[in-house]
Amino acid sequence: MTPILSPAPPPIVVDLDGTLIHTDMLHESALGVLRDRPLAVLRIPAWLLNGKAVLKRELADRCACNPAALPYNLALLAWLETERARGRRLILCTASDRSVATAIAAHLAVFDEVMASDGVLNLAGPNKALALEQRFGAGGFDYAGNSGADLAVWARARRAIVVNASRRVVRLAGERCEVERVFPRAAPGLHAAAKVLRVHQWLKNLLLFIPLLASHGVNDSGAWVALALAFVSFSLCASTVYIANDLLDLESDRLHPRKRQRPFASGLVPAWAGVLLAPLLLAASLVLGARAGGGFLPWLLFYFVVTCAYSWLLKRLVLVDCLTLAMLYTLRIVAGAAAGGIALSFWLLAFSVFLFLSLAFVKRYAELQLQILDGRHKLHGRGYLSSDAPLIQMLGITSGYAAVVVLSMYLNSDAVLALYPTPEIIWGAVPVILFWVSWIWLRAHRGQMHDDPLVFAVKDRASLAAGLAFGAILALGATGLPW
Repeated sequence: MTPILSPAPPPIVVDLDGTLIHTDMLHESALGVLRDRPLAVLRIPAWLLNGKAVLKRELADRCACNPAALPYNLALLAWLETERARGRRLILCTASDRSVATAIAAHLAVFDEVMASDGVLNLAGPNKALALEQRFGAGGFDYAGNSGADLAVWARARRAIVVNASRRVVRLAGERCEVERVFPRAAPGLHAAAKVLRVHQWLKNLLLFIPLLASHGVNDSGAWVALALAFVSFSLCASTVYIANDLLDLESDRLHPRKRQRPFASGLVPAWAGVLLAPLLLAASLVLGARAGGGFLPWLLFYFVVTCAYSWLLKRLVLVDCLTLAMLYTLRIVAGAAAGGIALSFWLLAFSVFLFLSLAFVKRYAELQLQILDGRHKLHGRGYLSSDAPLIQMLGITSGYAAVVVLSMYLNSDAVLALYPTPEIIWGAVPVILFWVSWIWLRAHRGQMHDDPLVFAVKDRASLAAGLAFGAILALGATGLPW
């Protein structure tokens, strides 16, 4: 008797953008072109006039896709591998350009076939539904998708696998065919919003208040109001730059053991949200900056220009990147003096430049330490080699000690005698700063430094104790001993 063979199960057709990966390759390609070939962005409207398929092909030709760095939906991918082991064919069907889809399919090695946009036909919505029906027949496939654009496909599918979709899309998919499985969408929440804005980095903007405190102008209420506006303005401007930097640095962040968890790199927050949010934050920053008065707004604009230059180019230049970071820290002090109408001290500027340069080198050294542990030769997106670590360490320690020398010379100047009734007490600040500089470099040498020195400082007990001791010494020097 001839055995009766059961019919082969229908294939599973899988969408790419927002389904298999937590991002959209059109957005990724556009950001990559903006980063690497900014002038080419001006041609996007002309490409779009010829159709989205043409736009995707042109962008893909100008921005290489690195499939290994993409944020995949690991839960979906694991399920697909299980289904494939049971004998089901897997088809990657996407509106992304074929060159992108083919590279991703080759990297994953789980798909039996690839269907994608070809520079002429944009394989999305009704076009995708028609192509799949012609290929497999009505109801001859199961489809995994994520958005309202996939409803036309589910209407011709046997079953739906709904991924990263809203409740509305899940409901509408169920009205068109049987829903076999739902992979829920992760809600970003307030924590993700704080990470997008880098709220913890706003602590750096407290440097705006340093000139007021250093000049002993704590009783100037007008200066406090101006500096409060300046602080909010600078924080929103900094968030704008952080968002832009994250969007332009997606691949590098995804290759980093910690930065890969950032909202844009992980796909928790879509890139288009950052593109919309950044200009709104910048506009609010400029409005508040204008109200801060004084000469603050020009310094805010200068800070913005320098940070943009850093994001696009300067961070890739060896040593220039660290010098730029030191200047950006120091610019906060200069902007604070402008907002409060306070004359800047040469000693304060010199001390700040050397200290912040040391912190910038700490940041790079910590990244190089991680790179060495990962066995990589070159820091991705930067110009440093693993072999540069000892030199960076030497430059950083030297810069930190130079800051201590400047502080020592300042304490012997006439300015200290004029500001502090008991200047001898202020001498105690020197060993405190000397200890802290030595401490952070000791921790960095041991591989115990966070790649963001600010995060390290606010969490490290020794650093917090040093900060309290430094503040107490200055306060005692300004008011005198109580006996």
